[in-house]
Amino acid sequence: MKGNKSFAMARWGIICIVALLALSGCGANKEGNEPKNNAAGNTGGSNEEQTADKPLTKVKVVLDWTPNTNHTGLYVARDNGFFKAHGLDVEIISPGDAGADTMVATGAADFGVSYQEGITQARIQGVPLVSIAAVIQHNTSGFASPAAKNINSPKDFEGKAYGGWGSPVEEAVIGSLMQEQGADVKKVDIVSIGDADFFTAVERDIDFAWIYYAWTGVEAELRGEKINMLYLTDYTDKLDYYTPVLATNENMIATKSDIVKAFVAGAAEGYQFAIDKPEEAAEVLIKAVPDLDAALVKASQKWLSPRYQDDAKRWGEQKLEVWTNYADWMYEHKLLDKELDAEKAFTNDFLPAAQ
Repeated sequence: MKGNKSFAMARWGIICIVALLALSGCGANKEGNEPKNNAAGNTGGSNEEQTADKPLTKVKVVLDWTPNTNHTGLYVARDNGFFKAHGLDVEIISPGDAGADTMVATGAADFGVSYQEGITQARIQGVPLVSIAAVIQHNTSGFASPAAKNINSPKDFEGKAYGGWGSPVEEAVIGSLMQEQGADVKKVDIVSIGDADFFTAVERDIDFAWIYYAWTGVEAELRGEKINMLYLTDYTDKLDYYTPVLATNENMIATKSDIVKAFVAGAAEGYQFAIDKPEEAAEVLIKAVPDLDAALVKASQKWLSPRYQDDAKRWGEQKLEVWTNYADWMYEHKLLDKELDAEKAFTNDFLPAAQ
C-alpha cells in the first residue's frame, strides 16, 4: 500500500451511483438500527455443527483499496475458518474502477469496506448503504508532513502545498481547522496528486498530505523519517468518525439477515483474533498477500490492533452521536444538500453480544 491517503479515503467522489439505483429491491431496513441485546447471538463453535450438513453460502466482500492491516480481520476470518464455522464461503475481492460502495450498493458484492464519510454522502443521494460494524473505533487519520517543514499546527498550513485527491471535503477540513486558529485556507496551495507515494510527493511536489498513521505513519517510522502528525481528533470531536467500516445494503439486511449476521459474527472473530494475537494475525495477512512488505505489515498490525476496539464495549460498536456529529459538520460546511437520517445509516444489530 503506497501513499498519501493510505487506506484510501478517496472513494468519496465515486458515490455517483444514484443513476444505477434501479437497485431492484433495496428496501427498508426491517431489522431497525437500534442495538438489541440478543441481536447477533453468540459466536461460539456450535455453528460448526449447525452448518456441517449443509453447503456453505458463497458471499463476496470487496475491499476499499489494496490489502492492508485495516483488512486483517477479514483475512483471518477467511483463512482461520471463522467464516466457514458460520456457514459462509467468503471471497475477498478488489474494488476495481467501480469502487467498493458502488459494488455493494448495486449488489455486485454482498459486503464491502467503506467509510462513514462515503456512506453519509451516499445516503443523502438516496443510495441505501448501511454500516454494520466499525473496523476501527476512532479516526486515526490526520495531516502529515516531514518534520523539517515545521508544520506544527493548522496555522502553519498557510503558504504550503497540500497534496490530495480532489474532494471538496479536503478543503473543508483544512479550512475548518485553520479557521479555529485565525488562519486562511485560501493561502494553501491545494493540488491533486492522485495515488502518488507520500514520501516521493513530499520530497518533490508538496508539503503535507492526509494519511492514516497505521500505514504511512508506521512506514515513516520504519524508514527512519521523522514526520509531524496533526490528527483530526486533536482539533474537534466532530471529525472523530468511523473510518473504515464494514457495509452492506438495505436489501441484504431485509432479505438475507441471517447471512449478514453470520458475516458480522465471523468478521468479529477475525478482528478479535487480530486484537489478541497481532503477530499471528500479521502472518495470516502476509501469507494471503505475499506482495505486501512483511516488516510494514507486522509493525502496522502491532500499532493498529489495540485500536480496533479501543474504548468500545465490543469490536464494531457504533454510536449514533458519532454519525450525527459528522453529518452535522458536513452539513454546516455545505458538503451535504440536506441533513442525514443517521439512525438509518448504521446498525449494531448484527454484532455479537459483548463478552
